Amino acid sequence: MEELIEREIIVELKSRFFDVISMGKLSLAESLARMVTLLKELLQATEVDFYKSEEWKQGMALEATTRSDPNVKISGCSPECCIGKLSETPQSFLKNPALLPQYDVVFVLDAKENVKGLCAIQMNSALVGRLSDRLLERIVDECGLFVKKIYTLAETMEEEKRYKQLFRVTKKFHSTMDMDVVLGEIISTLREVYPAFTYFLLLSHDHKGYEGLPVKDLEYNSDNETAMQSYVSGEIQFEDLVIDKNSIMYAPLIGKQGVYGVLQVIAPNSLMFPQNEVEFIKLLANTAGSALENAKLYEQSRKLVADLQLINETSHQLNTSLRLTDTMKFICNRIIKSFDAREVGIIMLNKDHQEYSVLQGSTSFFFSKEAANYIVNVAKRVKEELDPLFIGDFSSDIEGASSHFCSVMCVPMIQSGDLMGFALVMHEKPYHFAFDTFKLLQSLIHHSTLAFTNSMLREELERMVVTDHLTKLYTRGYLDDKMNLSLLEDAQGTFILIDIDNFKRVNDQYGHQVGDEVLIQLAQQIAKNIRSTDIGARWGGEELAIYLPGAPLETGVMIANRLAEKVKKHTDPNVTISCGVSTWIRGQNDTSKTVFKRADQALYQAKGSGKNKVVIQNEYQFDFSKKI
Repeated sequence: MEELIEREIIVELKSRFFDVISMGKLSLAESLARMVTLLKELLQATEVDFYKSEEWKQGMALEATTRSDPNVKISGCSPECCIGKLSETPQSFLKNPALLPQYDVVFVLDAKENVKGLCAIQMNSALVGRLSDRLLERIVDECGLFVKKIYTLAETMEEEKRYKQLFRVTKKFHSTMDMDVVLGEIISTLREVYPAFTYFLLLSHDHKGYEGLPVKDLEYNSDNETAMQSYVSGEIQFEDLVIDKNSIMYAPLIGKQGVYGVLQVIAPNSLMFPQNEVEFIKLLANTAGSALENAKLYEQSRKLVADLQLINETSHQLNTSLRLTDTMKFICNRIIKSFDAREVGIIMLNKDHQEYSVLQGSTSFFFSKEAANYIVNVAKRVKEELDPLFIGDFSSDIEGASSHFCSVMCVPMIQSGDLMGFALVMHEKPYHFAFDTFKLLQSLIHHSTLAFTNSMLREELERMVVTDHLTKLYTRGYLDDKMNLSLLEDAQGTFILIDIDNFKRVNDQYGHQVGDEVLIQLAQQIAKNIRSTDIGARWGGEELAIYLPGAPLETGVMIANRLAEKVKKHTDPNVTISCGVSTWIRGQNDTSKTVFKRADQALYQAKGSGKNKVVIQNEYQFDFSKKI
């Protein structure tokens, strides 16, 4: 009779266990909760607690209980403290165990192998005595089989979930070429699958952005030797921190062309990394490595295309516009926009490389006194080495500078083997420019140097065409053109015709070479005493001229008087000049010829009435001979 009752109990237990397993949708926690509830009912127990053995934590953890508060502290010795002794017990169950006196019966699941779990039962001691060893042993076997099956089922479902995640992530990786998205998906997947773990992406390449992602630089001199070993070897490495009770896995992010970083996964409160998680993380890391490589290659290809477009557009623009100022503005603006530069300067050196000039179009900083420290320092290095400079932290080299530009790129401009100058690009942040940017700048300046040379030669040729070789003033033809343009655009203008008094006597007494020197001295005085918008020109022989666009007659007279005084004091040998001044006002139907003629007549009058005079178109005259 007793055997029949026990058989019915076992059949009922197996039937209920089968119902739980066949439901399929229950989670592991729910299945274990049903198991302890069923045991409580069948054995008429007070409470049933199930402890799972966690080898990687080297202890036991309460997984399910019939208690109303699962967080209540159970008095007595913890099963975790007894795991070693329980493993040595040959029996599958213990009645009134001395190791765990708070319980009346303890089921040791899989006692013949490693202990997989404990069912610890509190019940009436009288009921314990009625339970036969045969019944308890069969209950233990059924519970062990049930736990094994639901754990296998849970692992299968978890494995399926992981690989579904891996499949989803792989699809995501193959649908994007964005580095941020790839890295974000790696972290998102890990957080979803292993919410208790901590993750870091240790990347070996330069990275910017990745806001909110746990990204760190993997530096060659890093103190984390295990991470570096994983990166160098391309193999998974483990690090167990006994003091911190953490186990760390380092999985290399491997592509076909190299290793792009290391995925660091930290398992808390464990003395060794869970082996069943390693394979999934390894597959995720390998998939991520391939995706990172594809994204990196795509990013590089796009950058190369953009770089080629930049060089092509720049070359095309330089070949269509040969004006030097326009060329400089275009180049500097493109560098600022494409390289995120703060200051860009094009510095030209003279033939002996002792002096420099900043070309118009460079940013305003290079025309300040402070810029001279940077220019001189960089010029010295370029002249000595003739090599490009790529400096990540330049501030320590410049003393007394209120603005410190740490990131510096310098590319020499060499044409036909001669150093013409250099392009200087700066930013205040250290290590702001990537090395790829530096290589692109070299290519850009290399392609632009010929255009610079052509622009400079063209403007030099233009200056030669419109400039008198001896005096360096403009030619008469240039003055005629500008004056005719002024007659169309301005409201008025004043013309001064200048002649050196007794110039033939200077040539006869000192020679024509000294006569040329006198002309040069007069031209220099003219250049010093007129505005940049005024035009000084050689009219012919010893006659020079000045045209003042937009200036009234009074201004012309003042400049002529001042020039006559300066020439008298600052020429060697000492000479004097005579000036004829004429003016025009819109509405009088003047032409350049009529204005020239009136000035010529005034000059003739000045020369004929004693010289060293300023005469105004037959109206007034100023006689300087009385002051001699």
